[in-house]
Amino acid sequence: MSSEQGEANEVPVINIANALTVLRLVLVPVFVVVYWTDTPGRAWAAWGIFALAALTDKLDGYLARSRGLITDFGKLADSIADKCLIGAALIMLSLHGHLWWWVTVVMIGRELAITLMRMYMVRQEVMAAGRGGKIKMFMQSLGIGGLVIPWASFLPGALATVLIWICYGLIAIALYFSISSAVEYVRDARRISGEGQ
Repeated sequence: MSSEQGEANEVPVINIANALTVLRLVLVPVFVVVYWTDTPGRAWAAWGIFALAALTDKLDGYLARSRGLITDFGKLADSIADKCLIGAALIMLSLHGHLWWWVTVVMIGRELAITLMRMYMVRQEVMAAGRGGKIKMFMQSLGIGGLVIPWASFLPGALATVLIWICYGLIAIALYFSISSAVEYVRDARRISGEGQ
């Protein structure tokens, strides 16, 4: 392959997939401010922002794969945007008494540890999110989104309670995949380090 062909095949960092990833990052502080502010409809507005941000996670990945827009920046930025969104939402839920703090601490601690490891490993290879990490993110999004919704404000008490516990069940599944996917990342990092020696 000639150098000109190689340059022609390079994917520009500024593309629609990466733009959506950056949008997700921008929506994180917006979500926090809206959910923190004690105003009528606060929870619904926060849910709408969270849902939009979570939707960009699915859309940017689809566009990157279908249009050949996968970049190293996108791999890292997508993961960071996911962690910022989920971390902010977990903290807000715990601050409002909707989620146990130990769950938030475990999940955020896992995200920080894996992010630091991926940043360290980028010198050898960019580690994209694995299947377990994607399932974790999906379950977290559903569970967190469900806990943000004020079910008791428009549903009978018993039904609202059932839906809330379903959301807790989704969080439990996400917690399992948080731990199992972290083990996978560590295993892959050791493999990459071994190959680099």
